[in-house]
Amino acid sequence: MKRVVVTGMAGISPIGNDWRQVSERLKNQQTGIQYMQDWDKYKGLNTRLGAPADFSKPEHYSRKQVRSMGRIALMATHATELALTDAGLLNDPCLKSGQMGIAYGSSSGSPDAIADFGHMLINHTTDGLNATSYIRMMGHTAPVNIGLFFGINGRVYTTSSACTSGSQGIGYAYEAIKFGSQKLMVAGGAEELSASQAAVFDTLFATSTRNNTPDKSPRPFDRDRDGLVIGEGAGTLILEELEHALARDAHIYAEVVGFGTNSDGLHVTQPDSDSMQGAMRLALQDARLDASAIGYISAHGTATTHGDVAESHATAAVFGSNTPISTLKSFTGHTLGACGALEAWTAINMMNEGWFHATANLENIDPECAELDYIKDDIRNLDCEYVMSNNFAFGGINTALIFKRWD
Repeated sequence: MKRVVVTGMAGISPIGNDWRQVSERLKNQQTGIQYMQDWDKYKGLNTRLGAPADFSKPEHYSRKQVRSMGRIALMATHATELALTDAGLLNDPCLKSGQMGIAYGSSSGSPDAIADFGHMLINHTTDGLNATSYIRMMGHTAPVNIGLFFGINGRVYTTSSACTSGSQGIGYAYEAIKFGSQKLMVAGGAEELSASQAAVFDTLFATSTRNNTPDKSPRPFDRDRDGLVIGEGAGTLILEELEHALARDAHIYAEVVGFGTNSDGLHVTQPDSDSMQGAMRLALQDARLDASAIGYISAHGTATTHGDVAESHATAAVFGSNTPISTLKSFTGHTLGACGALEAWTAINMMNEGWFHATANLENIDPECAELDYIKDDIRNLDCEYVMSNNFAFGGINTALIFKRWD
């Protein structure tokens, strides 16, 4: 078995596109939630809240390079470029050696491209379709475009599993290196903000409608929460076999020591607390750790009525009530395919700096949620050797990742 470390990280998010910006917003309790005026045109859509990222096509990307990219692929590619640069691997020969692979995902391709095909089916005309329409629409648009842009020719895992796309990307990348299939992996996930993504949850009455107070929502684990807010972004981690990283004197952020994933097999949208517990226990088993070793938990924490209750009780069943916990989605909204990667990036950085953000807008803990050590109101200074990052998706897919501080 090979040991796996993180040697590069980057993110694009509603609260910043580098760690300095993001950490500032987290420490100052400044969320990225906005009123989306453009959504006023959609009849029947109840929510008007979203969390857009401040992102546009990098100027040094040529028209030829981006012709097969929608916004999802652009954000994923740029986050990967930043992470490869951070790892000291941009333009390194190993990218094209077959030693590096990709495990990356999103819930779907770019909504604009999907709409072009919808236009064809509704209006019986192919107006608007071109040679790259499908490439922008397909579920594996992010990993394929990353591979094309950088010439990466190892294996590709497409982790299109909704809210666990990013965390499964990291988990499968870890396993590919651990079991000797690759030496390096690009891992993560991306998603772009669209009214159609909000409508998915709106039809389930699971979105927040605090439209006049964007800064007060979402409210994970809070008694007065009224649903989630959709966001966007991309997160990339560069994973590397420890021996390879040491041989090139790479900077190491953390070691990936545990990954657990399973599925409920019960209901497509209703979370199952027992299965959530199972994923956490699988990660602990993989890491050969007792629950008491985990110093902080990055919660999925979407602010939905049933999701928060199920997750909190699953967490309490595994860890008891003393492990500090908070959720990044209170700042970024639910970034869907990107959330697992952005939350891992955030948790690793905080672990290395010795502080952890509070859950924004958490004022009155819901009595139906389990008794946990919820971080609220302000940051918490903690000395942690291990952190866990959890995500749970439609279809009953559950993930848990464990990272160890690199000393």
